[in-house]
Amino acid sequence: QVQLVESGGGLVQAGGSLRLSCATSRNFWSINAMGWYRQAPGKERELVAIIITGGSTNYAASVLGRFTISRDNARNTVNLQMNSLKPEDTAVYYCNFRGKVAAYIRETDYWGQGTQVTVSS
Repeated sequence: QVQLVESGGGLVQAGGSLRLSCATSRNFWSINAMGWYRQAPGKERELVAIIITGGSTNYAASVLGRFTISRDNARNTVNLQMNSLKPEDTAVYYCNFRGKVAAYIRETDYWGQGTQVTVSS
């Protein structure tokens, strides 16, 4: 059983900042990517930011320049620093680890339970 635990969501005014963190106590054989996704009411889940092996990052156009993703490989943790928040950033944010928990197990997507971020205008 792989459990990802998210923290850091909440209510903030427009222009404010929040920092999301996601960690797992499970040891992985390999983690190829860590990312954050979000889902607003009535919308599809979308990629917010992702960081892959080697440190390359990719961001949704709507958050570029405002959000920063980082990872701590030793602690199996991924963070999302969110600055200059806007009401349209309101959503449930999910962390994702894509990797293998053992050499003989295929690469799998693992998800956190989600944390609510609400930005008031």
